Amino acid sequence: MASTKLAKNHRDFDPQKFLTTIGDGRKVMAFPKKQTIFAQGDAADAVFYIQEGKVRLTVVSKIGKEATLGILSEGQFFGEGSLAGQALRMGSATAMTECELLRIDKKAMMLALHREQTFSDLFVAYLLARNIRYEEDLVDQLFNSSEKRLARLLLLLAHFGKEGVPQTVIPKISQETLADMIGTTRSRVSFFMNRFRELGFLDYGGTGLQVHSSLLNVVLHD
Repeated sequence: MASTKLAKNHRDFDPQKFLTTIGDGRKVMAFPKKQTIFAQGDAADAVFYIQEGKVRLTVVSKIGKEATLGILSEGQFFGEGSLAGQALRMGSATAMTECELLRIDKKAMMLALHREQTFSDLFVAYLLARNIRYEEDLVDQLFNSSEKRLARLLLLLAHFGKEGVPQTVIPKISQETLADMIGTTRSRVSFFMNRFRELGFLDYGGTGLQVHSSLLNVVLHD
């Protein structure tokens, strides 16, 4: 009887419900724009899931130089290093917009991963996709021009290929941040952004930067 009840509980488990509701070891937290979610050196004791908003991940070197590791949005996890024995945060996370996050304690996350196969499959698929993205970023950095790297970054930030339509990237994202992420200077980013706009690949509106699918031509062009 106990095994039958346990099997039924597994079938009833809904990963999306788990990620959008509060419960044991899970709580929803709201962060205003520019607020620090966790800082480099803080205790790594939880994983975060983005329900709404955008989060910037950064790291600071010993000499004080800051680098942007990534910009994440709805449906993405961060802080997963805590699950692999990371005692302290290796970088910082900051809300780029108003954010609503689900904070999952390390213990609760590990328990869900061990007990619920559907959730474990979802999380592993996310980690594999993140790893592929890191490999693509490395290849991009090694072999592509700064213009192509910028075009690819803008398309990724706009989630091109997922929706098929132009989307607002990030309200008022700075050219310094873009330059930091692709490894070039702000002046080069400014030059390319102006050219992209003149060619009709970008639009600047009151809500933010609009990226058009035609920008893909820059990435594909040799």
